[in-house]
Amino acid sequence: MQETVIPAAGAPFSTFLYVLIPLLPFLGFLINGLLNRRLSAPVAGAIGSLAVLGSFLISGFLFLNFQYQYTVTLFDWISVGSMQIPFSYQIDQLSLIMLLLVTGVGFLIHVYSIGYMAHDENVGKFFSFLNLFVFSMLVLVLGANFVILFIGWEGVGLCSYLLIGFWNQNTSYNNAAKKAFIINRVGDLGFLLGIFLIYLTFNSVQFGEVFQKASLGQFGPYGVGVVTFITLLLFVGATGKSAQLPLYTWLPDAMAGPTPVSALIHAATMVTAGIYMILRANVLFTLAPHTLEVIAIIGAATALFAATIGLAQNDIKKVLAYSTVSQLGYMFLALGVMGYSTSLFHVLTHAFFKALMFLGAGSVIHAMSNEQDMRRMGGLRKALPITFITFLVGCLAIAGIPPFAGFFSKDEILLHAFEHSKVLYAVGLFTAFLTAFYMFRLLFLTFFGEFRGTAEQKHHLHESPASMTLPLVVLAILAAVGGFMNAPFFLGEENAYLSNYLAPLFTYSQKVNPAAFGGEVDHATELMLIGLSVGAGVLGIVFAYVQYVSRGVRPVEEGAPRGFLENLVYHKYYIDELYNALLVRPIMWLSRGLFRYVENGIIDPIVNGFGRVTMGGGQLLRYVQTGSVETYLILMVVGIVLVMALNFGKF
Repeated sequence: MQETVIPAAGAPFSTFLYVLIPLLPFLGFLINGLLNRRLSAPVAGAIGSLAVLGSFLISGFLFLNFQYQYTVTLFDWISVGSMQIPFSYQIDQLSLIMLLLVTGVGFLIHVYSIGYMAHDENVGKFFSFLNLFVFSMLVLVLGANFVILFIGWEGVGLCSYLLIGFWNQNTSYNNAAKKAFIINRVGDLGFLLGIFLIYLTFNSVQFGEVFQKASLGQFGPYGVGVVTFITLLLFVGATGKSAQLPLYTWLPDAMAGPTPVSALIHAATMVTAGIYMILRANVLFTLAPHTLEVIAIIGAATALFAATIGLAQNDIKKVLAYSTVSQLGYMFLALGVMGYSTSLFHVLTHAFFKALMFLGAGSVIHAMSNEQDMRRMGGLRKALPITFITFLVGCLAIAGIPPFAGFFSKDEILLHAFEHSKVLYAVGLFTAFLTAFYMFRLLFLTFFGEFRGTAEQKHHLHESPASMTLPLVVLAILAAVGGFMNAPFFLGEENAYLSNYLAPLFTYSQKVNPAAFGGEVDHATELMLIGLSVGAGVLGIVFAYVQYVSRGVRPVEEGAPRGFLENLVYHKYYIDELYNALLVRPIMWLSRGLFRYVENGIIDPIVNGFGRVTMGGGQLLRYVQTGSVETYLILMVVGIVLVMALNFGKF
């Protein structure tokens, strides 16, 4: 993959536009943050939305006029001895696609937030944080080296903390924010160690230089085995940020924040960062087949594990949250079997239908006076027709029903998995069945049957305002037709637009492992796989319909008896309780012990002892400061006599 490095002074005009893309949301962050309560909700929302819209329009213009990949150095940033880390942007197909995703979906979420947050007293602060979130993600995808990527990586982590705990009067929301922040620190430590090891191996963190040296086998004093350690450490970071086993537990709790925040985290920003990082460093992972195997297994396990939990949840947003964890598992499964472009394809389609469904859930919650329990809903399709139709489109897309977007991307993932391992394929196929079942369980419990809420809730049922429904319609259209951006079986390989567009990104990977990119499945096999995946989705929908519409089954209330398996799944396999028992409590006990016996028993007495000695000495010495000239003269004479006496032998 050829790369041109251009200093800022000689860069094309488009470089200024690339700088402007993250700058506009940052300006929105400053304006809304500084003015905050002085701004009305429409004004704050307009500032935040227009900032992201400007970035989207510029991204679209640059996408349409893209000619070649280049790296532009804006200024020298870190210069210590031989370590040179410039502040630079990398302009290529991957960064352009991600720019369009982040700003496009981000803009729709901003517009939706104008109506959703209209009555919040801190709406200016909300849009300020939302703009900062988009800014951080844009820095992440534009960075031309691992250090700048890490800045954006940490930025989205900070913003998730601020936004998940935005309604900070609620202690449980604060706990959810802290949980997300702390768990991501675990993953980020692995990522940071991976960056250190990259520098030690390649004497650089610049993408172009690192990937070129890796493709040429230039590993410094180390062998190719060092790449396995590097990629495993990078994957630890991706596991935290993109919520894979065992660091997934923060993401379901992240729905504690306002619904637009959930949509932004789950669809367009934070959780996609781990996939983006692996795609960016694809040649390193191609050189580490053992790491790829680990990624594929963890991805498949996460997809299945989270899908089973989604079967028994009753909070509408929590079902969607576990759905996100499961779909992220699909993306990592694709990465692990070297379906790199397919993984990004599912990132895009998932962004469309998952943003749609989270915003649709927000519309339901808005109509239900903040009720999120599906056991209190039912029959809402009549009162919320636009929300229902658009939500149905999202459910069909995630269930993999053609011709909706999720069908194309999920089918490609299963195809790659089938080529790599029949076991992984079986896990992916069964997960597709579960996904269709629990998503239509959500749809049927929410929009079908009789209304199960209170009379007051029923009286206030209404469709959401246009600022909320318009983004739903746009996202529903994208979820319906977005799959045709990459449908090689139906359109022909020459019309697999996304794969062909992204092909230059994987030049180095093809160079180091050409065999991995040469396999093809015959049309008969592909037709069989398509039939199986669609059949799994349809079967899941039929099962859900029979259970929750025909039979009218309703989830049991809290405290009611459940079977062992149902109880286990309902309580999410008690993973949070297990982590609390094995990690949180021992660390808290250790912390309290260190505080009591080391901090208070040893360190404080030593520090305070020095303080008391100093104070005591001061108390004694202050008596020599009497203010009496006669005393000072006497002390001076005494001092002279003592000096002379001590030095008497020398005279």
